[in-house]
Amino acid sequence: MRLRFLGSASEAGACPSLYKTDRATSVVQGLEVVDREARADLRHVLDGDTAVEVPRELLVEIARRALPDHH
Repeated sequence: MRLRFLGSASEAGACPSLYKTDRATSVVQGLEVVDREARADLRHVLDGDTAVEVPRELLVEIARRALPDHH
């Protein structure tokens, strides 16, 4: 699998960061959610799964860049 960097919520490029793959999927790089109560709220966690917290601003910025400009 190959990754292409899409963006980060940090000015310095620190995590969390979002990547596009060559398999039509996405990868999130960031700190793992370790809070026990939050992890208990996750559903259908499979072996090898983890959870990464992503700021809303990162998703909004990536979506804004991905949508065609209609001006």
